Amino acid sequence: MVIVACVDHRDHASEIISEAASLAASFGEPLHVVHVLTREQFVDLQQTSVSDTGSAVSVDRIEEVAADIAADALDDEPTDGEAVGLVGKPDEEVVSYADEHDARYIVLGGRDRSPVGKALFGSVAQSVLRESERPVLLVHSREE
Repeated sequence: MVIVACVDHRDHASEIISEAASLAASFGEPLHVVHVLTREQFVDLQQTSVSDTGSAVSVDRIEEVAADIAADALDDEPTDGEAVGLVGKPDEEVVSYADEHDARYIVLGGRDRSPVGKALFGSVAQSVLRESERPVLLVHSREE
């Protein structure tokens, strides 16, 4: 089993990783910090690479870029963990990764949104809560 902490550029990564590290220590489980690049971000990186170098970037390289983002977030914290990069729809990739690695918990950030905002715009956190069979810990930013 593992504890999966999900971070992105907008999230309050330090708070998410801190909570996930606490769970990992409590249960004696490894911590995996996951960042998912969307297909749109993947296409943007591909176009930039083709423009700059004339060649496309492999999916493996894009996953390395995503893992680097997770590693940067992890480097800011006084804890050990594995940085993981994925490409796809964040909610689907997180749930799939958690299932593949038999996650004890999924830890991710949440934002307060109005009822209209929730109805009009999908939320990764909302989708993960709805789709995952794993326990999910939603961490609200202390700055909000």
